[in-house]
Amino acid sequence: MARDFFTVPTVPFQVLFVLVILAHERRHVVHFNITAHPTAQWTAQQVVEAFPWDEALRYLLGEHDGIYEIAFRQRSRHMGIEEVLTAPQSP
Repeated sequence: MARDFFTVPTVPFQVLFVLVILAHERRHVVHFNITAHPTAQWTAQQVVEAFPWDEALRYLLGEHDGIYEIAFRQRSRHMGIEEVLTAPQSP
């Protein structure tokens, strides 16, 4: 699985943040959600919603970002998910 945020500008000039969790084997979207104000707690809750019935895989690929703070890392670890981080400043 992989996770990532991207931004979407809206017509009234608001910026929304979209979190996407993708499965690599079939390249399908496992979970996504949109917010105007992402926090570490909100992001951690999205992982729980993406894998509600102990369906989480072993690894979750992601980048170094401040939004994935302690709350996110603790929640992932508690669910048995090992975070695999990309190299700093990699595309």
